[in-house]
Amino acid sequence: MADEKQIANISESGLSQSDEEGQEITWTEAEEKALVRRVDLLVMPLLILGFFALQLDRGNIGNAMTDFFLQDIGITQFQFNIGQQLLSAGIVLLEIPSNIILYRVGPTIWIGAQIVAWGFVAAFQAFQKGLGPYLVTRLLLGICEAGFIPAGLFTLTRWYKRDETTTRFSVYFIGNLFAGASSGLIAYGILHMRGICGLTGWQWLFLLEGLFTILVGTLFIALFPLSSSNPVSLLGIRYFSEREAQILQQRILRDDPTKFQARRNISLAEVKATFTNWRLFPHFFMTFFGLAPAHTMGSYAPLLVVSFGFDRLKSNAMISIGAWVLIITNVAWGVIADKTKRRGLMVALGVFIFWGLTLGNRLLVESTNGNLRFGVLTAAMAFQAPWHAVNGSWLALNAKTAGERSITLAIFISSANIAGIVGSQIFQAEDAPLYRTGWTVILVLVSLALLMSIVANLQYWLLNRFQKRVGNERYHY
Repeated sequence: MADEKQIANISESGLSQSDEEGQEITWTEAEEKALVRRVDLLVMPLLILGFFALQLDRGNIGNAMTDFFLQDIGITQFQFNIGQQLLSAGIVLLEIPSNIILYRVGPTIWIGAQIVAWGFVAAFQAFQKGLGPYLVTRLLLGICEAGFIPAGLFTLTRWYKRDETTTRFSVYFIGNLFAGASSGLIAYGILHMRGICGLTGWQWLFLLEGLFTILVGTLFIALFPLSSSNPVSLLGIRYFSEREAQILQQRILRDDPTKFQARRNISLAEVKATFTNWRLFPHFFMTFFGLAPAHTMGSYAPLLVVSFGFDRLKSNAMISIGAWVLIITNVAWGVIADKTKRRGLMVALGVFIFWGLTLGNRLLVESTNGNLRFGVLTAAMAFQAPWHAVNGSWLALNAKTAGERSITLAIFISSANIAGIVGSQIFQAEDAPLYRTGWTVILVLVSLALLMSIVANLQYWLLNRFQKRVGNERYHY
């Protein structure tokens, strides 16, 4: 394997590298594209499936609320919000430690074990009763899910080049978005099972979706390749030849030598450099301010639709419309950002559109036109987060080392889950059903997110002007 100095000195004009025996490896552009397509069909589906299971188990409680969940287990709306905060808190507490473990043991075992673990917790939620068990299961679910999202993002950076990652980050989030889009439809069917075997509809919802997650985790452990340099599953399935594996690894190292790191631990210097990097603050604050409202909508969208005058169970299916459109906007944002290489601009544009629709929701809070309110809410859900994956890719591209990239992505997703802690308390029972105060808070938060997106773009523009004068490498924006 070439060392960092060898990699850094490779000619930019050729598609050749040297293997560990000093023999030159050459490949054509067509051959490389074919290999990338095979990676897309191997790595992406398993990560997307894991993300799909994560969002099903994290978000199905919003559907359960339309099936008398609060009344059945005997908790108040305020206590429900506390449980949602505990889920986010559990994720935040172990986000960074989880990514450090990932760095040592690899994605196949660590990510797969996580999926199986939270699958068991999700399934056993079906048998909770009372405040104590509810709070414990939400906390355990968060602890088991901690680190999955940044682990997937970091894993993608090991398989793809810099101008390929934003699109793949956005495609990775399809798992999350597809779950959000289909969960209402799935819940609509499962909740009608109330009474079968003496179980409520929400019990069947937790049980069946938890068992599905356990199956997904088992498949991930069995089939996901160990690494690009060793593309073999734990079952012994070899997906690429030795030469193909060398091409896959070396094309990444040629594109970004910082992704090469022989040691399997993150240094203290990398941790310190990440936490003291002031350039990251606008990204993290933007994520926090912008995603808190998304968490609120995820939990309360079905009940909001009911308050507009629509049927209790049909509301679960209706909210999926915005989520389906969000899949399209999310992928479009990633593809455009990669093609134009203007990730910062796409982030700011996405937040601005969300801000405009949030303003619309606040202005319509007194409206009696249920169809209009549903339409604006649906549009807001369709544009609530297409910028999020692009923001993550923007951060990853500007990380200086692999270890710093891992920690940066962990903190990035932690800020999203801290947003969940705040988002879980925006809507209060005394503010129902119009939630005047809640929508005002959401508008303020999205306004701050918009400001942070402008600050993030401005700082890189100013830094790059300075970098150009002194002849240093410029930042991506």
